[in-house]
Amino acid sequence: MTRARIVELRKASFLLCLNILLLSASITLLFGCKTSGKATGQGSGHSISKLVLLDTYELPSMMSFKGTTVAGLSGIDYDAKNDLYYIISDDRSDVNPSRFYTTNIRFTEKNIDSIFFRDVTTLLDKEGRAYSNQQADPLRRVDPEGIRYNANKDVLAWSNEGERTTINGKLVLCDPAITIIDKKGNYQDSFFLPSNMHVTPVEKGIRRNGAFEGLSFDSGYKFVYVCVEEPLYEDGPRAGLGDSTAWIRFIKFDAATKRPVAQYAYEIDAVPYPANPTGEFKINGVPEILYTGNDQLLVIERSFSTGKQSCAVRIYIADLSTASDVSNVSSLLSRGAFKPAIKKLLLNMDSLGIYIDNVEGVTFGPALPNGNSTLIFVTDDNFTSKQKTQFFFFEVIR
Repeated sequence: MTRARIVELRKASFLLCLNILLLSASITLLFGCKTSGKATGQGSGHSISKLVLLDTYELPSMMSFKGTTVAGLSGIDYDAKNDLYYIISDDRSDVNPSRFYTTNIRFTEKNIDSIFFRDVTTLLDKEGRAYSNQQADPLRRVDPEGIRYNANKDVLAWSNEGERTTINGKLVLCDPAITIIDKKGNYQDSFFLPSNMHVTPVEKGIRRNGAFEGLSFDSGYKFVYVCVEEPLYEDGPRAGLGDSTAWIRFIKFDAATKRPVAQYAYEIDAVPYPANPTGEFKINGVPEILYTGNDQLLVIERSFSTGKQSCAVRIYIADLSTASDVSNVSSLLSRGAFKPAIKKLLLNMDSLGIYIDNVEGVTFGPALPNGNSTLIFVTDDNFTSKQKTQFFFFEVIR
């Protein structure tokens, strides 16, 4: 081999190495503009001490996607393996068939870059039919609220709040439900209801629009936790003003048997702001929970008062480790009969100094480059242009 040929080969080798280094740097930059992959937070063994708001993102009002109106977003969960988010709408098939959306959410280190809707999936009943609306068949109507992904079995669980109302002079009673579906919306299985969670013709058991809202798997997908948004009738009145707090229940299910194994008492705050005019609608309840490890749940308390456009949202950590099983306690007004979950305020969203709408969903998102967990919250605009569909992106400090 000639000296010139050797020099030529060495130059080619150098250029090849340089191109590889440049390509590697490009790939690093490309993927450095988003945080994706493993979701951190569940079962980490460390309590959350603080939430730091990184960014907010707002969808266009009444956005259209594949022939549906993107609104009423009430639950969200992250599929880390596929870097996808499943977001459920609480449409009772009144606008479009009850459904969930599959999305991509792209982040920089500090911002939500974009939200891309990939697909919409209709929820199906045991017979493979879409659920009905109020006019066609109110007994086949559902009220979707929460959604969670089971990565071990590649299935989804969703919560149905049930119904207690009168339509055309007829009493309509539909029990709440937790249903397992595949990612195409096909019915797989459902959970057994505790005896005190059925809808009855009298004021006993769950309240209308106050039943199964939030749900969460534990970190090993062994248990499912479900929250009852407002007090059962026998557990006392709804939250009011001043010091008039109220009691709700968390239900723990065995994910394998689909049977309830425990119930826990949790005291929600009083409504922080009076209604205007006085006597108009006001509420405080729990629309979502999220398991964070060590028998602890992140709890969203969301309050609304007529006359105040924004919602009052407080984020708590509820420790169930020392709480009593109240499955056999007929009324939580019997204070000496149980130990409630211990709650600790994590964040009062009023302190953020920004408009906060009707927060109803939360999920752990991808880890940040510094290794910290993220949380993504979503709001339900109630299918009205007067409200907003917002996403809030938080860094989790432990």
